[in-house]
Amino acid sequence: MDPLHLTTCRRDGALTLSVSGELDIATTELLRSHLLDLLQEAGHARRGNVSLVIEVSRLSFIDAAGLGILVSVQNQALSQRTPLHIENVPPRMRRLLRITGLDGHLT
Repeated sequence: MDPLHLTTCRRDGALTLSVSGELDIATTELLRSHLLDLLQEAGHARRGNVSLVIEVSRLSFIDAAGLGILVSVQNQALSQRTPLHIENVPPRMRRLLRITGLDGHLT
């Protein structure tokens, strides 16, 4: 098992969260909590129009629970008008997003 590791960078009007390791039912709460904190930070910085970027190039595994968290956080971002982007999606995850129809919504 590859543990989930989260690294946040604040730069040029963007909050970038780099996610590596495995995102599954055992680790989704950690990611959800961190992303909701970042959305709250972005909401407080509304004057600067901050966006949230989730960088997933080093994500080695994602299951349905992980996808559910990403959809939930994206919906929260939309409701507070914070731009959210998922970048550098690895091929296996891109295929999963395409199969589930989430590729047009999350990337």
